[in-house]
Amino acid sequence: MKDLLTEVECLVKSKFTDQEGSHDWFHIDRVRKNALFIQQREGGDPLLIELAALLHDYSDHKYNGGDFEIGAQEVYQLLCNLGSSEELARKVADIVSVVSYKGAGVHDQSTSLEGRIVRDADRLDAIGAIGIARAFSYGGSKQRALYDPNVAPTLHQTKEAYQKDNGHTINHFYEKLLLLKERMETPTAQNMAQVRHAFMETFLAQFMSEWNP
Repeated sequence: MKDLLTEVECLVKSKFTDQEGSHDWFHIDRVRKNALFIQQREGGDPLLIELAALLHDYSDHKYNGGDFEIGAQEVYQLLCNLGSSEELARKVADIVSVVSYKGAGVHDQSTSLEGRIVRDADRLDAIGAIGIARAFSYGGSKQRALYDPNVAPTLHQTKEAYQKDNGHTINHFYEKLLLLKERMETPTAQNMAQVRHAFMETFLAQFMSEWNP
């Protein structure tokens, strides 16, 4: 299975090397490292976890026209084409289908231990210093304002509402990033999230103090 991992890594690295900074190859590699770090403490199948981490953004809804479902289908087909067993391909695809955050009012789908680990690993990369950098990188790529005090955050109740929202970047903290600490599922990720969450709160306080001196 080492050959399968190597092939997947090469394909993903090639596809995402020129992606904008919030969802590029380095993001995927950090998620993989986070996931394997958590796996060493929480258990689970390391091959399944590493493959799902590498492929979790293979066809992300933010870049494929808003389709939350097609990513899992593409991942399943890709792995089968590379010689994976159908069982492993299905398990990876099942994880990919539940990783994405879909709105404050949308409950996370239940998943395996491996799925919880990959989802936590992805969410850890969305918070803290790197999460801040990624938020502004993505906002800039979509020509979004840094902040508009006249536009309040929305706690989206459906994935469709979340997907269509085009608010400023500071709103994204209140609509998603500050909510992730409480949605971590593994004890390891819960501990890791504490410091990153606190850093975001410090950043926002400083941001607002500079915006309104």
